[in-house]
Amino acid sequence: MKILLLACSLLTTIHAFAQTRTRLFDSDWRFLKDSTIQAEARDYNDANWRFLDLPHDWSIEDLPNPSPDQVAGPFSRASVGATSTGYTVGGTGWYRKTFRLKPTEKGKTVSIYFDGVHMETDVWINGRHLGFHAYGYTPFQYDLTPHLLPTGQQNVLAVRVKNNGKNSRWYTGSGIYRHVWLTVAEPVHVAPLGISITTPQVSDKTAQVQVLTAVENQSGNAMPVSVQITVFAPNGKPVAKTQQTVAVAAHGKGEATQRLTVTTPQRWSPERPDLYRTRVVLFSGKKRLDSVTTAFGIRSIQFSAKTGFVLNGKRVMLKGGCVHHDNGPLGAAAIDRAEERKVELLKANGFNAVRASHNPPSTAFLDACDRLGLLVIDEAFDMWQRPKKPQDYHRFFDDWWQQDLQAMILRDRNHPSVILWSIGNEINERAEPSGLAITKKLADETRRLDPTRPVTEALCVFWEHPGKVWTDSDPAFALLDVGGYNYEWKNYESDHQRHPERIILGTETFAKEAFQNWQMVEKHPYVIGDFVWTAMDYMGETAIGHSLLQPKTTKDSTIAVFPWPWFNAYCGDLDLIGFKKPQSYYRDVVWRNRPIELAVHNPIPAGMKETVTNWGWPDEQPSWTWPGAEGQALQVRVFSRSPLVKLELNGKLIGEQTIADTTITATFTVPYEPGTLKATSFEKGKPTGSIELITAGKPYRLQLKADRSTIRADRNDLSYVAVEVVDEKGNLVPTAAVPVTFQLAGAGELAGVGNANPTDLSSFQKPEKTTFRGRCLAILRPTLKPGKITLKATAPGLQTGEFTVTVR
Repeated sequence: MKILLLACSLLTTIHAFAQTRTRLFDSDWRFLKDSTIQAEARDYNDANWRFLDLPHDWSIEDLPNPSPDQVAGPFSRASVGATSTGYTVGGTGWYRKTFRLKPTEKGKTVSIYFDGVHMETDVWINGRHLGFHAYGYTPFQYDLTPHLLPTGQQNVLAVRVKNNGKNSRWYTGSGIYRHVWLTVAEPVHVAPLGISITTPQVSDKTAQVQVLTAVENQSGNAMPVSVQITVFAPNGKPVAKTQQTVAVAAHGKGEATQRLTVTTPQRWSPERPDLYRTRVVLFSGKKRLDSVTTAFGIRSIQFSAKTGFVLNGKRVMLKGGCVHHDNGPLGAAAIDRAEERKVELLKANGFNAVRASHNPPSTAFLDACDRLGLLVIDEAFDMWQRPKKPQDYHRFFDDWWQQDLQAMILRDRNHPSVILWSIGNEINERAEPSGLAITKKLADETRRLDPTRPVTEALCVFWEHPGKVWTDSDPAFALLDVGGYNYEWKNYESDHQRHPERIILGTETFAKEAFQNWQMVEKHPYVIGDFVWTAMDYMGETAIGHSLLQPKTTKDSTIAVFPWPWFNAYCGDLDLIGFKKPQSYYRDVVWRNRPIELAVHNPIPAGMKETVTNWGWPDEQPSWTWPGAEGQALQVRVFSRSPLVKLELNGKLIGEQTIADTTITATFTVPYEPGTLKATSFEKGKPTGSIELITAGKPYRLQLKADRSTIRADRNDLSYVAVEVVDEKGNLVPTAAVPVTFQLAGAGELAGVGNANPTDLSSFQKPEKTTFRGRCLAILRPTLKPGKITLKATAPGLQTGEFTVTVR
């Protein structure tokens, strides 16, 4: 039997806490999108370029020269990526930043660290080329020291980013879309990504904390270095301390491995994401050379086909969702609060796990998963040697895979939220000799870099290899610790009969099969979880989640992707601005988070039928507001795990149905009549839950609701303000599509606007948006000064809405 007992407690990020040695390097960059220039020279005249703060994604910005039905907002019919990237546009962009070193920083080493730039990146300092980075999702860094001017003189950093050709199956964004940090340290310092924290033994009473510290000596003198480690509990009090001296050669490296004991540890889990901190201090004699503080969590993980996934001694069933990296109206910009909100939304909607698809996420995202308690599958690649798009990463794989895999694992190995490494997704060559050799190579390297976590890969049916059958995947599964299955729940039980030691994970599944997939997880410990495609809507792969009306006499449509004006995949449990879609309410019942839910189908015209894609959902809403449908028979679905449900309209019984244990759905036909539709579930004659849908009145006013009314005077904070069209009683009017105009005053700016409409190609940046299903969204970003931000929303014929956010 394949059993993996893994204990690990981990670094959230080398930049998780303010440190004098490392500072955020996001502010006051100059930018120009232009493929015709060469702007690496120190004296290049960039006076006419615009100033901006990172993170930045130019592909979400409005294109010049809008043209009806051709160019709108950031979208262009001529986009090379077309449906794959949601008709957005890449190109070549240049960034430049000037900086000076202080007199106190003379003689120190200086390095620059990029958390992610999409895609092909060249970096220069003072005209000297530092290097090229190929992959848009892994971090990279350069030593600036040999090329810097004397303290007080102005240094110029130049970055060229190319995002050209057909290079992705989804929206990537373009530019320096994640954070940049500058580190100024003594010549003897903790090496970049040089701290590894594990917990080899964890129990209720004690935990053994092992800290490996890599020390780098860029001076010409060998010296003994004292490595002092202090562990701080979640309440900030020191709980363990140790010290060790290592000899470090001139221009060499040393390594210290130290163990500490923490008594009565507070173990990290999704329910209690308690984080410790480790402070590593380097001394030479009495001189303090360096100090790095990192966050980590104490927890143990175990995987086996017999007991499933076990966290801290208890089985945990993974309620998972796949997400891409974009943040809706902000594009790919990985602003801290945007990444945190994404995690908050997933947690609030029942998820305890997320799959970063199909690339390593931002540090900010993983930090949020650590703080809030969301388990993570950290994925490296979407392709290996064979392309999925002509200009994608396959061009670089042979030369770059090891460096990129190492970058991901060394950066992310200390996050307690990360429980699995994924080496690939639906790889074309996955079961062929060349692919099996790569699988082994990647898996072996992953285990060498981090032996504390299992390795998985997401495999799918051989749709691109006619003649191959599912069992041809067996050699690939044999090389993995956990088998990732994309859309293959019907093979779980038969595969277990053939390979009882195999640990199975539903790495991608359809929302409409959520009940069947979750039955497998609950029934069989060897099926450790289910990850829907996807947890949130994303841009690109346009319309794969659509439903379609067509004549009953025609053959069911098999079209998965729709062209312009679709820009959104529309397959998420949550929409592009973070609100629940009907499949999310269904999943609440599947996961036993709610006892009953209710959905009403949009009227289907006579002679027509509905077809739904595999990734889609029927065109239904939790709404009893259908103006113009009076008297029409509407389909009403009630979701419940109770054996009996009753449906009432305006106090009159419509009917009752028994729900078999093979489903959670009861379907009724109800003539539409405004009022109150109520469903109640029963078990053994007693009510277990009820839900009501009330017909909304006419649109009356705009109501503004912010996720947070107080934010920090920090460019990495945001306030998300939902704008709702409500009637006189305050009920949301789900049929309202009204143009909303925004006015902003005070200590902030409008970072973006959006709605959930997958075909609305309007700007994400102009102060206007039309509501979709009664809602739109405004995102406020503070300046660096405390004060107030006042947002006013107006729409023709409706009372104005206003909201004030405090900036501190």
